[in-house]
Amino acid sequence: MISDIFLPADILLPDHTDFHRWSVIACDQFTSDADYWQEVERVVGDAPSTLRMILPEYYLGRCDEAKATEQIQKTMRRYLDEGQFHTLEQSFVYLERRLATGVVRKGIVGRIDLEAYDYRPDADTPIRATEGTVEERLPPRVRVRSQALLEMPHIMLFLDDAADAVMQCAQTVAGAPVYDFDLMGGGGHLLGRQISGDSAVTLERVIADVTGSQAVQFAVGDGNHSLAAARKCWFEKKQHLTSAEVEKDPARYALVELVNIHDPAITFAPIHRVLFKTDAERWFEEAQQQLSDPNGREITLLKGEKRFILPVKGETIGALIGNVEQFCLDYLERHGGEIDYIHGDDETILLTSAPNSCGVLLPPIEKEELFSSIANSGPFPRKSFSIGLGPDKRYYLECRKIK
Repeated sequence: MISDIFLPADILLPDHTDFHRWSVIACDQFTSDADYWQEVERVVGDAPSTLRMILPEYYLGRCDEAKATEQIQKTMRRYLDEGQFHTLEQSFVYLERRLATGVVRKGIVGRIDLEAYDYRPDADTPIRATEGTVEERLPPRVRVRSQALLEMPHIMLFLDDAADAVMQCAQTVAGAPVYDFDLMGGGGHLLGRQISGDSAVTLERVIADVTGSQAVQFAVGDGNHSLAAARKCWFEKKQHLTSAEVEKDPARYALVELVNIHDPAITFAPIHRVLFKTDAERWFEEAQQQLSDPNGREITLLKGEKRFILPVKGETIGALIGNVEQFCLDYLERHGGEIDYIHGDDETILLTSAPNSCGVLLPPIEKEELFSSIANSGPFPRKSFSIGLGPDKRYYLECRKIK
């Protein structure tokens, strides 16, 4: 059996280009950091770069978005007309990303069938979202992709492969390097090797063997809003195509990087909740009354010097976080206040020590329970967990024609 969901693609790589200046971090990173994006501009200068084919979210609301989107389309056309790319035909790219910490994260770039993906909470497709999708974040991405000639992935797709059979196969069958360079902005080092021909077929079979019997074959670990925008664009375009055109249209697919969730370089950290400007004492009492379940998993309630370890109801870790989130939002609606989502135990404890503030430390998410939680209770609530640090996110590099 060969995988019909994760497939090789005609991957475009820049020709005679400085990869260090070509490859920039995902558009949804450093959204409040002007210095970071100014430094990216300085490094890129007038060189060909993926920076000219994206709209970093930092600039949303700070620029003429329509004009910026139009310029992106023109740049894509110019790069194609100038012969900026060469094509790795029907290939995967096996990559090794050495992060700033020195640890190496393995991945495989290929395309997925958008017919097999759905981000909605009640989805039963082979590819699902890990966290809730915020519809309001989709329009800028839809506007760019709907007219784009090219796509570039910053999407990371998780695979549940405890034996690491897929990455071991990819590492074995991968051929000569197609890129090998240092990333800008503290992103570490990236090595990519092509997989094509019989080697690609071998890899597809191993992927099918590992994922074929799983209720959730793949989960979107990062870039879910970009993938959701790709899906929206495809299902809109699909309405105007014949059955034959639907089968072969390039917009039906999206380029992603496949990563094994059991890779030691993949780390999960819970995102905690802090409430401000509210009746913290009452929240503390009501949380104990409404969330408690003797058979549940433990969370820690915080208010000033007070801490209370509370077992909370939830059949899965995702459902538990959803129960806590809904309680907090309902409480704020009744009593007023604000909520923020905080990385790090110490930061959360410090913030909840302020007057009229309280919060909760959520439990860590174990890798073994992520896929089962999605299968049984749908996507996690938004801001349930983070995956690595900002500079560790995927950088734009490979391209694919979608028109």
